Amino acid sequence: MRVLVTGATGYIGGRLVPRLVEAGHDVRVIVRRPERLRDVPWAGDVEVVPGDLTDAAAVDRAMRDVEVVYYLVHSMGGRGDFEDLELSIARNVAEGAARGGARRIVYLGGLHPASGRLSRHLRSRVRVGEILLASGVPTIVLQAGVVIGSGSTSFEMIRHLTEVLPYMPAPRWVRNFIQPIAVRDVLHYLIRAAEVPPEVNRAFDIGGPDVFRYGQLMNGYAVEAGLHQRPIAALPVLTPWLAGQWVNLVTPIPRRIAVPIIESLQFDCVTREHDIDRVIPPPDEGLTPYRRAVRLALEREQAGEVETSWRNAEVEGAPSDPLPSDPDWAGHTVYTDHRERRSSAPVEALWAVIEGVGGENGWYSFPLAWAVRGWIDKLFGGVGLRRGRRDPDMLHPGDAVDFWRVERIERPRFLRLRAEMRVPGRAWLELSAEPDGAGSRYRQRAVYFPKGLAGRLYWWAVFPFHGIVFAGMANRITAEAEAAPASASRPLGRDATEPEK
Repeated sequence: MRVLVTGATGYIGGRLVPRLVEAGHDVRVIVRRPERLRDVPWAGDVEVVPGDLTDAAAVDRAMRDVEVVYYLVHSMGGRGDFEDLELSIARNVAEGAARGGARRIVYLGGLHPASGRLSRHLRSRVRVGEILLASGVPTIVLQAGVVIGSGSTSFEMIRHLTEVLPYMPAPRWVRNFIQPIAVRDVLHYLIRAAEVPPEVNRAFDIGGPDVFRYGQLMNGYAVEAGLHQRPIAALPVLTPWLAGQWVNLVTPIPRRIAVPIIESLQFDCVTREHDIDRVIPPPDEGLTPYRRAVRLALEREQAGEVETSWRNAEVEGAPSDPLPSDPDWAGHTVYTDHRERRSSAPVEALWAVIEGVGGENGWYSFPLAWAVRGWIDKLFGGVGLRRGRRDPDMLHPGDAVDFWRVERIERPRFLRLRAEMRVPGRAWLELSAEPDGAGSRYRQRAVYFPKGLAGRLYWWAVFPFHGIVFAGMANRITAEAEAAPASASRPLGRDATEPEK
């Protein structure tokens, strides 16, 4: 079938697309920035339509001759009128699918109570589902709760809370019942939903075989990770907002994502019906038990084979425009810091260090200064340094690296990172390597466009540290390349890992 996937750069969408291709479907994706897909293994197997889902004309272009539409977009962590934005996008997609003659819409929503007051994010998820179901195009709404898989937000929150805290004072919601589902089972239902007869137009709850209290999820993780069981004390005083601040500080999950997740955990999150079994049978091997899902996720992370990750989701409010070309700087206030070093290391060794910056490798200078900047960012609701990176060796456009995002990479020569930390202005960091005789030359440039007086004061406040941080970074990166054995230089590319089944 001809299939359109929205949200292809997201956690679920990025895993669904290659499996749809493998199943023999003709896949099309619509993305705002096609360059984010340039390096993904399946980029050459799909049709990419540039466009924004808020643009009806772009939606119509993407819907042409499409039989099945996957709706996998959301604005979790959005501010202000994000509900209006989500509903507007849902209407655009619903109307475009109807005009284009689509035969099926498949939407991944969230488990929610049958009655009572919902969090604003769950409320929005429900209303999006209602719009799609009323579109006139047969729609299946799959309502899932906590999704467990390498790189998923829920898994990362459970993992870090359990690993960081030997004793957990926690909100009352740790006693609520949760029915987690493995990401592989979510993908099973999504793929099979394309084949459901057209008379089916309704929502279905989906969940794994286990129902636990949330606190038991954390201790189940502890068992699989080889940790001691964590005593948990449920406190009545932690509101969702306060709990969100706590999660923001002790995990890599930023506050803008932690708060809506926690708001959704105020209720039991379990399936109310199992009607999906009559429409889509479970996987042949059965649904994945929670602890096996945790074990599989840990194995993937330890092997560096995380297909997609919450880390690479767009950061709301962060600069998204590319760095203007140098001639465009004329007439603007721009601060720069240039460093250059010659190295005896071959360019391949130097590039391996450059592409490996951040995450576990750090930033090669003044770790305390980087750590403090990361904590300040977290305190103000930013992503902080602990977001890390998805792959320890390879980077692709759009990847998150601590509080930076890969804007451009030209392997094995040039890397540009765009800052996503809280800062009064826009900032970039460029690292490059080029051959120089028998060795190589390393160039490093930090670029900062200040915003107003606060931006200028910020630059001069941190300026005294530049000589330590940026100079030390240039020195250590070249020294690290020179210290690497010749056999340790990584190849300039590698085959994609096999998708998680």
